[in-house]
Amino acid sequence: MQNILLSIDAGTIDWSRAQFALTAIYHWLFVPLTLGLAVIMGICETIYYKKRDEFWKTTAQFWQRLFGVNFAMGVATGIILEFEFGTNWSNYSWFVGDIFGAPLAVEGIVAFFMESTFVAVMFFGWKKVSAGFHLASTWLTGLGATISAWWILVANAWMQYPVGCEFNPDTMRNEMTSFMEVALSPFAVDKFCHTVISSWIIGAVFVVAVCCWYLLKKRERRLAFESIRIATIVGLVASVGAAATGHKSAQSVGEVQPMKLAAMEALYNGGTDVGLTAIAWVNPLEQPNYAKEAEAPLKIEMPYALSFMATNDFHGYVPGVNDILNGYTKPDGTVEPSVDEKIARGKLAIQALADYRKARAEGASAESLSSQLSTLNENMKYFGYGYVRDKSEVVPFIPINFWAFRTMVGLGCLFILFFGILLLLVFEIPFISMVSRRLMATFGMIPETAADEPMVKSLPSNAQRQCLLPVWLCWAAIVMVPLAYIASESGWLVAEFGRQPWTIQDMLPTWAAVSDLNAGSVALTFILFLILFTTMLAVEISILLKQIKKGPQL
Repeated sequence: MQNILLSIDAGTIDWSRAQFALTAIYHWLFVPLTLGLAVIMGICETIYYKKRDEFWKTTAQFWQRLFGVNFAMGVATGIILEFEFGTNWSNYSWFVGDIFGAPLAVEGIVAFFMESTFVAVMFFGWKKVSAGFHLASTWLTGLGATISAWWILVANAWMQYPVGCEFNPDTMRNEMTSFMEVALSPFAVDKFCHTVISSWIIGAVFVVAVCCWYLLKKRERRLAFESIRIATIVGLVASVGAAATGHKSAQSVGEVQPMKLAAMEALYNGGTDVGLTAIAWVNPLEQPNYAKEAEAPLKIEMPYALSFMATNDFHGYVPGVNDILNGYTKPDGTVEPSVDEKIARGKLAIQALADYRKARAEGASAESLSSQLSTLNENMKYFGYGYVRDKSEVVPFIPINFWAFRTMVGLGCLFILFFGILLLLVFEIPFISMVSRRLMATFGMIPETAADEPMVKSLPSNAQRQCLLPVWLCWAAIVMVPLAYIASESGWLVAEFGRQPWTIQDMLPTWAAVSDLNAGSVALTFILFLILFTTMLAVEISILLKQIKKGPQL
C-alpha cells in the first residue's frame, strides 16, 4: 500500500492541491457575502413586518436581489468543490469517505433543499403568501445557508481534528463510531462560530459600501442611511464577536494543532510566559532556518500574550517548532514523542497492517492475527507519520501562516475601529457624538461648519433622511470591501496551510490522499477552472454593479 501511494507523481500532488485551493478560494468569495446579506435583509424585512412601511419592503427586496445573484454563484462553485474529493482525492475519499461523506450528505439533503425551497418563496411569494410566512421564508433562507455552512465546517473541522471514528483493518477504511461526536466536536463549534460571525462582517461592509456610494452620488439617501445604521450594528457586533471567537479558536488550535500555532507565530522555541509577536521579519518567500535561529529577527512582541491566547494562562506553556519536532513534556506531565519516533511508530503500524492482511488472506488463526492487530492498535495514532520521509515535512510553510495570520488580525482590528466610528456618526449619542465630531473637525476630517450639526436631518415631509458622512469615510467604506475579503481569505489560508502536510491531521498526508492521475490532465483542468471561475466572478461583479446602479425598484 505504501509503495503504491508514494509512487504517485509529485506534479500530480502539487496540481491537485493547487486546483482544490483555487476552487475553495473562489467559492469562499461568494459564501460569506451570502451569509452576511442574509442577516441584513432579514432585519429589513422584520422592520417592514412590524411597521408595514413600504420603504422597508423596498429596502428588503433590494438587498434580496443582491443576495440572489451571489447565492447562485456560490452554489455553482460549491458543487464543483465537492466533486473534486472524488476526482482528485480518491484515496482520501476511500480512506475516510464513511465519515467525511456523512456531514456533506446532510448538508446536501437538508440544508440545500431547505435553502432552495424557501429562496423561491422569498423571491416570488410577496403577493402569494402572508407577510408572516414570507418573513419566515426570508429568515429560513438565511438559516438554511447557515446550516449548510455548519455541515461543511463540521467536515472541515474533522479533517483538522479527527474524532468519532475507528480504523477497520478488514475494510482498510476509517469508520464512524459516533455521529454526534463528529457533528458536535468542540473544534467544529469554534470553527463554525468564528467563520460565520466573520462572514457577517463582509455582509455589513458590503452594505455600508453600497450605501456610501449612494451618498456620494446624492441618491437613495433614506435607504442608504437606514441600511448603514443596521449594517453598523451588525458589523460592530460581528467584528467584536470574531475577535472573541478567534481567541477561543486559537486555544483549540494550540491544543490539537500545536504545529499550526507555532507556524502562525514563527515560534521556533517555545516555553512558558511566551509573548505574542506583533511583527517580525519573516521572509515571505523562504522557509526560515528554524533549527538554527532562536527566533525571527526584528521581533516585537506583547509579553505573555501568546501564552494567554493559547492557554488562558499568562504563564502557560506553548511549544515551538523545534519542541514539536524533538519531543516535549506537556504541563500535565504527558510526554509528546519526537516526530522521528512518530515516524518509526507509523511505519510499525503500516507494516502491522500489511502483515495482518497477508496472514488473514492465508487463513491464519485468530490467535496469530491478534499479534498484528495489537501492534497496529498500539501505533495507529501515528499511522499517517509512516508516510513521512523526513521530519521537516511536517512543518508547514511558516511565512504564509505568519503573514496571513497578521493580515487577518490586523484587518479585524481595523473593522472594529471602522464600525466604531460609524456608530458614533450615524447614531446620535449626545455627548459622545458631539466630542467625536469636534475632534474630527479639529483634525480636518469633517468641515468645521459641520462640527456642531446633527448627523441626521429630518426633512419637513419626514419622508427622507440624509446622512452627513464625511466624503473620506464614504470612500474608505468602499475600500473596505476588498480588505474584508482579504481578511476572510487570509483566515482560510492559515487554517489550511497550517494543517499541511496533512489532509487529515496526523492521519493522512496529502501525497497519500491524492488520486493517481496524470499531472498534465490536472494542470489542464486547473487552467480551465481558473478561466471559468474568473469569468463567473466577473459576471457576478458586473450584475451586482448593474443592480446597485439601478437601485431599489419603487
